[in-house]
Amino acid sequence: MARPPLVPVILCGGTGTRLWPLSRASYPKQYWPLAGNAQETLLQQTYQRLQGLPELAPPLLICNEDHRFIVAEQMRQIGVEPAAILLEPVGRNTAPAVAVAALHATARGADPLLLILAADHVIRRAADFRATVSAGLEAAAAGQLVSFGIVPTSPETGYGYIEAAEPLAATTPVPIARFVEKPDRATAEAFLTTGRFTWNSGMFLFRASAILAELERLAPEVVSACRRALEHESADLEFLRLEREAFANGPSIAIDVAVMEKTNRGVVLPLDADWSDVGSWGALWETSERDAQGNVLRGRVISEDSRNCYLRSEHRLVVGLGVEDLVVVETDDVVLVAHRDRAQEVKGIVGRLERDGAPESRAHRRIYRPWGHYDGVVEGERWQVKKICVKPGASLSLQMHHHRAEHWVVVRGTAVVEKDGVEELVGENQSTYIPLGARHRLTNPGKIPVELIEVQSGPYLGEDDIVRFDDRYGRSDAQALTTP
Repeated sequence: MARPPLVPVILCGGTGTRLWPLSRASYPKQYWPLAGNAQETLLQQTYQRLQGLPELAPPLLICNEDHRFIVAEQMRQIGVEPAAILLEPVGRNTAPAVAVAALHATARGADPLLLILAADHVIRRAADFRATVSAGLEAAAAGQLVSFGIVPTSPETGYGYIEAAEPLAATTPVPIARFVEKPDRATAEAFLTTGRFTWNSGMFLFRASAILAELERLAPEVVSACRRALEHESADLEFLRLEREAFANGPSIAIDVAVMEKTNRGVVLPLDADWSDVGSWGALWETSERDAQGNVLRGRVISEDSRNCYLRSEHRLVVGLGVEDLVVVETDDVVLVAHRDRAQEVKGIVGRLERDGAPESRAHRRIYRPWGHYDGVVEGERWQVKKICVKPGASLSLQMHHHRAEHWVVVRGTAVVEKDGVEELVGENQSTYIPLGARHRLTNPGKIPVELIEVQSGPYLGEDDIVRFDDRYGRSDAQALTTP
């Protein structure tokens, strides 16, 4: 009998606050190149490591609305056309995400295997990962719900555990006895002596029909909410937007709790592939290649007589001199300096910044948009300066402002600028003025990015001072107040 297609379902939720200041709500860790010296992001690596699996189908990605263009662009960069990108209007944990994926996959009568993956994991031995997934295909095709349990390397207290009903076998799924929430250290140490416990990775493999049947039996309210959200979905360019009210009214629950802890069809397959969920800067140091002094150096960094440090620069030069066990992360607006053993406590700092209303808690100075990106350079009273980069063929929305005028200076490429229905071509070292109240748009007709400096002036410079008349990306003012 022919094998069913294997559909990767990549869950792109989470904000990764323990990796602040690099990972923030507007651009979390799964969209950054964090693993090794690779240029690919964690999301891109999540898909790329699947190459070579049998019957591999295009991926199904699930993300929140704010990240939709980031996800689409990162898939485009690696030449992948997803089966769909489903947009969650609100976060509801993994059970609704899995339910939506299964309902979507079976909508036209198909019944593929679904490989549930998180977008923010690091797996250094991709071939071993593929071998383990392949070992679970037969069980999943037969209707079992396969959970991938990480072979533990230490008595970790930060992970949940899966206990197998019998001793684990390297390539044979074993029935699950129980799931255990994060234990204390003594309990975790005892687990490791039995040979039956693995860490719960949150990765699963099952037929779409099998997980739907168990969700209907064990968590019917999840399925009904997701079914309503899909019935009233709306197409938005290459995205499918779930209906907000129906999805938001469903329960927020993990697939482990909703199904895997209760089902009698669950099996566990041990995964030994150098896995990490990259939950902190300390964990990233542990999983990264280090120099002879135990340092991980990323970006424009100099280390002199320093040991066991994680030093990362995104913009400015960082120098470590005679220091040990530090995490130093430099971004354009924040520098983090922490002891490596306490780096995970940065989550509390983010909470403090959020309470204080600090913009650094959520967003970088560089903001990504479907047409490119812009950087906040400097600002003062009644004025601010931005650097804008527009991709080839892309266009900003046709818009106007009530309270500000703008000067644009093109420093790279050639732009078509529309002002009140009149178009002009603006090349390098040329400028144009956008008066207050003028309807305007910028388009890049060329083959290289357009870069320009924008100087705004006026009594109010908030990004909610925008009236949008036309937008090729389907955005409304309410969806993107910070979007030119």
